[in-house]
Amino acid sequence: MVRIRGFEPADTAAMYEICLRTGNSGQDATGLFRDPNLIGEVYVGAYLALEPDLAFVGVDGGVAGYVIGARDTERFEARCEREWWPALRERYPLRSFPDGTSDARLVGLIHKPPIRRADVAERYPAHLHIDLLPKVQGGGNGRRLMATLLDALADAGVPGVHLGVAMANERAIGFYRHLGFTEVVRYTDSLVMARKL
Repeated sequence: MVRIRGFEPADTAAMYEICLRTGNSGQDATGLFRDPNLIGEVYVGAYLALEPDLAFVGVDGGVAGYVIGARDTERFEARCEREWWPALRERYPLRSFPDGTSDARLVGLIHKPPIRRADVAERYPAHLHIDLLPKVQGGGNGRRLMATLLDALADAGVPGVHLGVAMANERAIGFYRHLGFTEVVRYTDSLVMARKL
């Protein structure tokens, strides 16, 4: 069982590495990126900078998993637009990487981040991301990390939470269903799942 604690700034590099090593629908994405930090900048960094009190890590010798979230998705997106994306847009201009590459796709997201659907964010204002290295998957570690964040959101008075998951990540979909999440939106290759708190 991992030990769960709150995020500390020294955890950032390990969390970026975990994001990379689970970034291909739960599988290792290391070979897919020229810049190994890019995926962490897009999917982890803003949460650590803007809502560090909703970031928790699972420690097994070192950081082996994390869960991160935002209380209010619309407010979080607005803050990212003011405080997170501008510096990344300077560091990663469009066409920094060849078209069609994984890096280019993420740079596109930096310049035009996806906006959550208003109907989902209204009913389930918070959202989250969770990633664990394979060595700590199973055994209840993911469930305990999720419970830690869900309790923190409920204590903050948040009425509901949502998340996105790739359709190819069947294991994660089953995990979320087991925790009470249900499908609220279906896209071609992904789902939005949500639950009340």
